[in-house]
Amino acid sequence: MPRLDPLDRRDLKELEPLFQLFEASMGFLPNSVLTMAHRPDVVTAFAGLAGAVLGPGEIDPGLKRMISEVSSKAAGCQYCVAHTAHGAHAAGVAQEKLDEIWTFETSPHFTEAERVALTTAMKASQVPNLVDDADFEALKSHYSDKQIAEILSVISLFGFLNRWNDSLATPLEDEPLAFATATNPGGSWSPGKHRADDD
Repeated sequence: MPRLDPLDRRDLKELEPLFQLFEASMGFLPNSVLTMAHRPDVVTAFAGLAGAVLGPGEIDPGLKRMISEVSSKAAGCQYCVAHTAHGAHAAGVAQEKLDEIWTFETSPHFTEAERVALTTAMKASQVPNLVDDADFEALKSHYSDKQIAEILSVISLFGFLNRWNDSLATPLEDEPLAFATATNPGGSWSPGKHRADDD
């Protein structure tokens, strides 16, 4: 059961253009946004930030989705793991990578550059933050400063989303719930408190 109910979209006409943007990019309107709508200004700000972070850049969109999935798993947010696994699939990430994302450090399906980015995502998303100078030296051996800023912005965006959705027990929408139920991201995924019918 959500700790703060998502609002009814029909009562939020002023946010409809932003809702349509979320639907166009994700295939559905996330309950996280409908919960943020208790503060419409936060929805507006979040839409701008999410568009800047997840929109076109120098980092491959599939890698961004994998970074967000590893970040969410490290933070423990099952809502965001379902969303990011679904998003990685939609971005065209190869199935063997989706199947082995939690063993990225040893899986032959990942490049060394991907491993470095995903290691940073995993370490940066824990509390306390475990990123050290050696991690940044590894990043700099594969990415420009601009690309590193892009990677860190993905991790940081999901830091906000992980805390928002896990704290509020945001109910999962049908699409990511069905995907995560069918694919079991990480081999230990469960909707837990994010099940829409949880009481």
